[in-house]
Amino acid sequence: MIDLSDLLVPDGVAIGLTAATKKTLFTQIGGLAGPLLGLNPREVAEALLAREKAGSTGFGGGVAIPHARIEGLDRIAVLVVRLAQRLDFGAPDDVGVDVVAAILSPPQAGAAHLKALARVARRFRDRRFVEKLRGAGSPDAVYALLTTDETRDAA
Repeated sequence: MIDLSDLLVPDGVAIGLTAATKKTLFTQIGGLAGPLLGLNPREVAEALLAREKAGSTGFGGGVAIPHARIEGLDRIAVLVVRLAQRLDFGAPDDVGVDVVAAILSPPQAGAAHLKALARVARRFRDRRFVEKLRGAGSPDAVYALLTTDETRDAA
């Protein structure tokens, strides 16, 4: 399948977060990303919110893939959050979101940003994989699922 180890930020996985709004969620993602990536948490939250206002990043199946370009970032980074309760994201299937993969890219990433978005979307389109993420008991378990090639499970 798709190994995301080159994009996923170590320690960039959080589970059991609570957020009543997208703004609250993006603030939490900013708080997670800030110290890990040397970014201003508020700028991360604002960039994600600005992108979300252009159109929902709700992907369907309870998954959202918010993404933004952030000044001061030197690489594409993915953070994954699992929410304690579903949040309305305006997804096409009207299913609330509980799994979020946030993609942060440098402003000049261009095509690389789009390729990363496509990779993450392909990975999170697999419903069985998303169910495994939901069942993972710790951030380390989620990280392991995201960075392991699962082709061996196909046998």
